[in-house]
Formats: sequence, C-alpha cells, structure tokens
Amino acid sequence: MVLTDIKARRNALIRYKTIDQCLQNRYRNWTLEDLIEACSEALYEYEGIEKGVSRRTGQSDIQMMRSDKLGYRAPIVVRDRKYYTYADPDYSITNIPLTDQDLHKLTEVVEFLKQFRGFSHFRELGGMVQKLEDHVHSQKEQQGPVIDFEKNDNLRGLEYLDALYQAILNKRVLHIQYQSFKARQAQHFDFSPYLLKEYKNRWFLIGKRPDRAAVINLALDRMQDLQPSTAPFESSAHFYPDEQFNHTIGVTVNGGLKIQEALLRVLHRQAPYLLTKPLHWSQEEVGRDYYGILLALRVRHNFELEKEILSFGEGVTVRAPERVRRSIQQRLRDAAEHYDNELNEKSLRRLHKSLEFRGSYVLLKVYSRREVQKIRKLIETYRDERSIEATTLPALFEQLPQLPTLLWTPNLQKIVETIAPGAHCVRAIYYERGKRIAGDTQWRQHQRIKVAQQKAVRGYRDWFETADGFEGCPRDPIAFGRFCLRIHLDPSDTGHGALQVLPGSHRLRHQAEGIATISQNSIPQVCTVPEGGIHVFHPMILHAHQLDGGRRWAEWADQATTPPPQGPKNGA
Repeated sequence: MVLTDIKARRNALIRYKTIDQCLQNRYRNWTLEDLIEACSEALYEYEGIEKGVSRRTGQSDIQMMRSDKLGYRAPIVVRDRKYYTYADPDYSITNIPLTDQDLHKLTEVVEFLKQFRGFSHFRELGGMVQKLEDHVHSQKEQQGPVIDFEKNDNLRGLEYLDALYQAILNKRVLHIQYQSFKARQAQHFDFSPYLLKEYKNRWFLIGKRPDRAAVINLALDRMQDLQPSTAPFESSAHFYPDEQFNHTIGVTVNGGLKIQEALLRVLHRQAPYLLTKPLHWSQEEVGRDYYGILLALRVRHNFELEKEILSFGEGVTVRAPERVRRSIQQRLRDAAEHYDNELNEKSLRRLHKSLEFRGSYVLLKVYSRREVQKIRKLIETYRDERSIEATTLPALFEQLPQLPTLLWTPNLQKIVETIAPGAHCVRAIYYERGKRIAGDTQWRQHQRIKVAQQKAVRGYRDWFETADGFEGCPRDPIAFGRFCLRIHLDPSDTGHGALQVLPGSHRLRHQAEGIATISQNSIPQVCTVPEGGIHVFHPMILHAHQLDGGRRWAEWADQATTPPPQGPKNGA
C-alpha cells in the first residue's frame, strides 16, 4: 500500500513537471489534448507506463496546480477558450518557496540520514546531507546559509540530468544534438549512455556512439537537444567505471592511455597544499630535501592531469615521465610568450617616434611561436603541393583565405592603428627562403607605388607599365605618408636576409648620384629580426638587402592594413 502511494505521487509529480515545462514554452499554443499527450509521453519515458493519461486526470492535474493544496498556486489561464498558458511568463512550479509541511518532511529526512554518520558507505553522502541541512535551516530561519558550497548557477545542460539518469537506468539509447568547442556545427548521433560523472563542477556523460569503437565522454553544457531513440542499446564489455577512473584524474576515458608513475618536484611553499589535498589517491611522498618534496602518482597522462599540474605554476616541476615533462614545459613557454608578445603603450609610442625620426624600427616579438608555425605550415603545404617559387601575397590570399586571418593578429592591428589608422595595403610580396632578388644589394628608395590598373589619380605622375601592373610616382604628401612591414617567419641577421637601412634618409627624395654618395659615406644599420618579429620602415628610407638569400618573410609595402578575406587589392 505504501509503495503504491509513493508510485502514484511520483507519477503525479512527473505530470505536474511536464505541464509546467509545456506552459513555460510560450512559442506554442497548448490545448488540453496537447498537455495530456505530453504527460503520457513523459510517463512512458520515465516509468514505462503505456496506458497514457485520461482527460479527467489532465483536468484534475491543472486544478491541483492552480490550488494551494500543494503550494503551487499556478496562474494557469485559458486564452480563446482553448489554449492554456501562464498569466505570469516567469512563473514555474520549480521556483516556488518550500511550505512548512515541506520543511518538516525535509527535516525528518535530514535527521534520518544523519544517523548513518560514521558508516563507511555514508562518506560519499556526507556533503549532500550538509547541503540539504543547510538549505532547510536557511528556509526555516529566513536567513542566509551558514555553509557556502561551490556552485555555478550559469552552468548549462543541468536540465538533462534527470533524462540522462533515467536512460542509464533503463539502458535506453538517446539521440543527441551536440556541438563540441572545436566543431563549427552541431552533430546529431545516437548514444548509449553508461555513466554520469561530475568533475570540477561540470557534468559529463560517459558512453558509446555506434560509429566509434572507444568509449567517449560528452559535456552536458555542449548538448543542444536530447530525444529518445529507437536504436538498440549497445553495451560495452570493456567499460568498468571503477577500473577506468581508478588511475584517471578527470573524465578522459581513452583506453589507449597507459598508467604511468609521475614524479613531481614540489617546492616547500606549495607542499602543504598537495599534502593535505592530494592530486590523486595514489599520491605518496618519496623524497624530501632542503628545497622541497618529491611526490609519486600512478595515473594516466591526460588533459586534466596537465591542468592540475599547471594550476600550481612554478611551484611544481615534472621529473617524469618525459612526455608529461615536455608537454608542461611547452605549455609554460606558450603562456610566457603571450605576455612577452603583448604590446604595451610605451613600445607603441617608441615605434611611432622612431618611424618618424629614424624611419625604421624593429619589434622583436609580435607573433608567437605557434602563430608563426601555423602561418609557415599553411604556406609551405600550399607551395610544396604546387612546386611554386616566390609569389605575391595577394595571390596567396586568394588561394588561402585563412592566411589573412592568421597574419592579421591583434598585435599587428595595434601596430597599424598606431602608425596610420585607416591605412590600406597597396602592395604585398612574399619572399621564400633561399630566393634571391636581382640587385638585392643596391641601395634604393621606394618612390613609386605599384597598382593593378592605371587611373587618372590626382597627385600621381610618371606612370609606366610593368609585367604585372603599373607604377606611378606620387607627390611628396602621398609619398611620405606610407610605411612598410616585414613579417619575419625566420630569424634574419647579418648575411641572412636582414635589411640594411640608413637612418634618417627617408626625409628627402634622392637621385642616383645622391644615393651613391650617402651610401658610400654612411655606416648602415643592419636590422636584425628574430622569428615572429616585425621590421617597420618608411619606404623612402635608403635600404638594401643582405646578399645572402636565406630568408623568408612577408613585406607589405606602402600603407599596410588589415588584409580583407579575398586579399589586399592593389590600388593607389
């Protein structure tokens, strides 16, 4: 009799919750028949009840929700004598406060559970009982909680917990709409769920897709939709949660990860934190000296292990295994490089002044090592497949639409905006490693601007046609309002592609005789640039390339600005 009463209450609660969810959806008009059908489907999904819900039960449920008997007082109204909805669009039965009767029952539950303190099987429930007791106390006394547990009110996907839990219990396949952080579009697939796991206040579903051999995990906050599927449930003979997670930190369940002994060197100031709250149950102290302690863990190398180690910063050093050590080293280098590459106001002001008075300036760290690698790999792959030699950047932009995005980083944007806001690119060249330029040791000024088509533009003279366009010589206001960027994908120094310049020579136009005289009586400056650095210079400065052609860099001549997706357009 008691079990029957409990089951009836549970079924009624399922119906109330279903009606509440329907009426919260104001993008649809709900008739009584629609609500009855939704309740029938919910009872079948959660309890396996196939007979459905009668019209009389549906009407009784709505009246019960409207009444004060359960404390709901739901503002359910009927529009057009047909459609049910909430008069208050923000109302939900899940938001109502607890009644005195509810608080009394919860108090009894708390007192009952507290009797099991001290038993080994109760340890995992201790935190939940404290949360429940604190919530009941706060509601009774109308005061704030005395225990503040970690929570994330904005966490997505929690609304799927109950449905996922029931699917696991009943071994039912789910059809999931899921979009990972790396995917551009959501995927739709069937999924056989095995386990719900919480880690760092986030929930994950462990299970198997029919098209994948290995067990995988799905983050609930990346789920967009969840529907029951008629596909057969696929069990896994190789998934044992206790064994799988016994030597795993986090939720990564890739079976290919081997269990290894990780040795961590911990400085004394960080040691108390790791000794009082171990990273893993297998953690043990295996050494101690003047500088710190040595900890050993039997774990799998996964993403979560690295995150835990990195959270201690310089206080923890990996001694073994070598793969984990190298990975942590590289992550720390990348993190430090982000700070090193960040341009500050002081360096940008120095750039502007140096470009104005000296005509040349080198920024050592503009692109990170990873950014350089991406740019280099993209270009090399494209050129190796086609066996193409040096070409113009616009041609590369047309063939590689992702290249402008890689080049136009926030750092480059700051540089261009500092020099000349609203500038545009009129010439772009890519020089390949080992490519020699005819007459590359000749001192010269960029006095002309190259364009794709000759037009009658005021302020330009001396037009002449070249093999791939036209060149015109602008008047001084236009000529002196330009600048060039050289983006170095390889380091350049004396004899290896560095540009030689004569500082201050950009303030005047020079004829051939004057250029020869100045270059013979001046000591040039070799602009050494490391990998990922940029050389910014005025096109009118006297400059010459080093004889050795061992270089690879991009030169954006004249007014350079953000390259549009289709590549910069040549034009005056």
